[in-house]
Amino acid sequence: MQLVGIIPARYQSSRFPGKPLVDIFGKSMVQRVYERACEAKELDEVWVATDDARIVEHVERFGGRAMLTLESHTSGTERCHEASALLNRNADAIINIQGDEPYIHPGQISELCRLIRREDVHIATLVKRIEDPANLLNPNKVKVVLDQANRALYFSRSAIPFYRDLAVTDWLKRHDYYKHIGLYGYKTKCLQEIVHLAPSALERAESLEQLRWLEHGKRIHCGITRHESPAIDTPEDLQALLDLGADGALK
Repeated sequence: MQLVGIIPARYQSSRFPGKPLVDIFGKSMVQRVYERACEAKELDEVWVATDDARIVEHVERFGGRAMLTLESHTSGTERCHEASALLNRNADAIINIQGDEPYIHPGQISELCRLIRREDVHIATLVKRIEDPANLLNPNKVKVVLDQANRALYFSRSAIPFYRDLAVTDWLKRHDYYKHIGLYGYKTKCLQEIVHLAPSALERAESLEQLRWLEHGKRIHCGITRHESPAIDTPEDLQALLDLGADGALK
């Protein structure tokens, strides 16, 4: 099975313009993500798909592969779909790698690759057990409810299930809660299908594209990972990472 890793890297981010090119201890964000992705031996190729020629030029200067895609895409999934079509590689599956996690663990990518290789899996993602009660109430930490086969039942910015007669600080003692790790694997045929699905009511309510797939009857298989890496969404996130120093950021 041929697996192609694609890193969507949008220059025109509303919260952090130019984010892929910011310097993190001597290397750009996109270079750090690219190099980490290349350490996942299950991937046959790794590409950066971007909306800006400056990012293409930068990636090619450090020896990476990059392509220019449309500015109009509203999600990394759409950008991965265009990149897959431009590559014309007959890849069996596409791995969508977050472009804002400079210290992404290659083991996460490998876990996702192994999951998407399964014949019964058409969309795959990763989740991690929540250990800090504060994350339950953080709307930026997307929660996932799983069935007994580790398929996603629902994604939410709220904490679900809700324990009516129990303090939030005790919920983790009663139930295993999981947060979503935003990597995706798609069988190529399924990727071609989901980008043409109409937006759904649940997706609009939570602003989570994966709810569109669930609402249209697609199965999302979830791998449970122990790995996690910080995402850089804002300049404040970047400064917090830089304040740790190079050694601290790698921990």
